[in-house]
Amino acid sequence: MGIKMSLSKYSDLLEEKGLLVKKTGEEKFSAEIDFVTYDSREVCEGTLFVCKGAAFKPEYLKNAISDGAVAYISETEYPEGGDVPAIIVSDIRKAMPYLGDLFYDHPQDKIKITAFGGTKGKSTSTYYMKSVVDEYMKVSGKPESAVLSSIDNYDGVIREESHITTAESLELHRHFYNAVSSDIEYLEMEVSSQALKYDRVDGIRFSVAVFMNISEDHISPNEHRDFEDYFSSKLKMFALTEHAVVNLDSDHADRVLEAAKASADHVTFSCKDGSADYFAKDIRKEGGSIFFTVVKKTEPSFEEEFELTMPGLFNVENALGVIAASDIYGIPVSCIRDGLRKAKSPGRMELYVSKDGLVNAFVDYAHNKLSFEALYSSIKKEYPGYRVVGLFGCPGGKAYQRRHELVEVAAKYADKIYICAEDPGPDPAEEISAQIAENARKAGIDYEEIEDRGAAIHKAILEVRTPTVLLITGKGEETRQKYGTVYAPCRSDADYTADYIKEYDESPHHAVKK
Repeated sequence: MGIKMSLSKYSDLLEEKGLLVKKTGEEKFSAEIDFVTYDSREVCEGTLFVCKGAAFKPEYLKNAISDGAVAYISETEYPEGGDVPAIIVSDIRKAMPYLGDLFYDHPQDKIKITAFGGTKGKSTSTYYMKSVVDEYMKVSGKPESAVLSSIDNYDGVIREESHITTAESLELHRHFYNAVSSDIEYLEMEVSSQALKYDRVDGIRFSVAVFMNISEDHISPNEHRDFEDYFSSKLKMFALTEHAVVNLDSDHADRVLEAAKASADHVTFSCKDGSADYFAKDIRKEGGSIFFTVVKKTEPSFEEEFELTMPGLFNVENALGVIAASDIYGIPVSCIRDGLRKAKSPGRMELYVSKDGLVNAFVDYAHNKLSFEALYSSIKKEYPGYRVVGLFGCPGGKAYQRRHELVEVAAKYADKIYICAEDPGPDPAEEISAQIAENARKAGIDYEEIEDRGAAIHKAILEVRTPTVLLITGKGEETRQKYGTVYAPCRSDADYTADYIKEYDESPHHAVKK
């Protein structure tokens, strides 16, 4: 894995980039580097060990050296490094993308990367794009595309559940390298504001980047100090982009368009503004599908109808950005149409319906104000007259505003909410629930606190007596729940829902008719 080269190559590169502060043990810089990592658990013979992060401890370096690290790179010279050569830099985060790019032999230059940014819709759009590209690859007789998302990762070698929206730069370049080595031509990925703020994607050139929308989120001492910090971080994506795709229906669209000038070129899409380069009209629900027509401004003959089988009228917006990106690549309309018709996003708008039709349970990852507003308002339109019940929690240590914003949205559309644990992390789960409950009291919505998600889903389903839509949001198909710094194994919301719908069907409630 990666390209073997001397330690001096790394120091020369960092000096060229203006990041080198000091070198120690230069007489040993001819040593070959076999691997680069910041994870002491991955260290092997010939490793260049990266000392980074607020949680870094000098003992990690000591352990790395005992396991075979032959050099280290850091912002600080450590006594624990002994006589092992060191590269001291001014900014370790800015250095890491260069290390990854060099070690993995510039892999991002050999693959078409489509990036999705914004507050809402990144993961759904990423999987829509993957479905379209995979359809194109199938008819071309080539391997499926790679994907890096908040749900899971696949790069031709690794297939895993994801822990983070956008990985650290060394992992990103490893994924790119694996994809290139597996003869994969396209890769779809989500790009988070944290990745942009902390330089994880520096040096990467996205072939196409789609900016979905913007809304206040991730404001906390551990993330972004205010909305301006969050928004400006998001906009950094355009400077890394060849072709930008911008949603005119987004808040602050004028500012987004101005930022898009940093890319080589840009196009726009909209479900409301007929002047957009790609405009969706005649949006309608028929049976279990959503149909819409897309008109291309620069090509009047392009007026094509598309179908989505994944529920949610708001998904037309996600699909429209994907259509624009696919058209930029020159993917045939037939592949775009077939890909969108088949598209599914794991844990996104997964619908489970009881035999008597009373329970309509949606499992979805919606977790912020913008995604809640889109989901709840769409369900109200699609299921008139149904009782709406929400089930959600809020994460610990970040995005504190969600604890009142999500309740505010739910109170506009729902009849009741269940409050449960959702990755409480460093905060006590009961403390988070109490804050959400207090906001529910103020909003005047019926609520119930049940910390265990499985127990909450079970009660919500088994108590249904009238036509009801259950919106089970936040965790989707995730199989881990974060308590403190530990990710504890758990069953997914999707598994719970499927099992409890079955239990409902086998209970006396099955005899109840609509």
